[in-house]
Amino acid sequence: MTTVVTRRERQREATYDEIVKVSRDLLRADAELSLRAVAKAMGVTAPALYRYVANYQELVDLVAFEIDKAATDEFRAAGDTQAEDDFAGQLICASVAFRHWALTNPREFSLVFANPVADSNCVRREMLTADSSGHYFTDLLRLLWEQTGFRIPSLDELPASVVEVVTDPLIPAKVDGIAQHHRGLVWVFMEGWTTLYGVVALEVFGHMDPRMIASGEMFVHSVRLFGERIGLTDDWPRLEKLLRARLTA
Repeated sequence: MTTVVTRRERQREATYDEIVKVSRDLLRADAELSLRAVAKAMGVTAPALYRYVANYQELVDLVAFEIDKAATDEFRAAGDTQAEDDFAGQLICASVAFRHWALTNPREFSLVFANPVADSNCVRREMLTADSSGHYFTDLLRLLWEQTGFRIPSLDELPASVVEVVTDPLIPAKVDGIAQHHRGLVWVFMEGWTTLYGVVALEVFGHMDPRMIASGEMFVHSVRLFGERIGLTDDWPRLEKLLRARLTA
């Protein structure tokens, strides 16, 4: 069945797009992000903007979602430069792209990843979709596990509080197709995200010697350690060469 989009719906969609564009322009200009600032840049009154975003948190949720969605396209494009079945290489390239995007767009990075996961009822959009960076990276890791069978913990090895989380996770990862006794893979997802986000956040926010950030050596080291965790030790010489080439590109 063909869905007919009305003129009013197209106008509303265009307004949301403009809200996101203006908000991202404000972030990149290091200006204040507020409903008033967005309304002023759009040439409308603040009350008129409330028809689309009711409060500041809704504005943040909308903009963060769209930034994450656009950034994920960049990560996917980087991963797609590698062979279709080279999930390790894709993961390396996407991780470097994540770091590059974060260092280049620190305010956008902060808005997306310092902002709690939005309520599912938030303005017009589902916040957790297959377009999110969380889904993309966990999907890659799942494909790599299916390909190589790297070791994952059994539920008996995990604390009860962790078992509760991995069997019913709130993180953006598609887990419905993962058997209950393989849900230790979700714990590995979390290990990987902690590694990637942790080192990149320290670099972005300047909580590391600037020479270390410039060289990228702590990033390389962190990726190598997680690579060992997921069984990539034998492939690391190839992957490190790829990683360093991407860092200097």
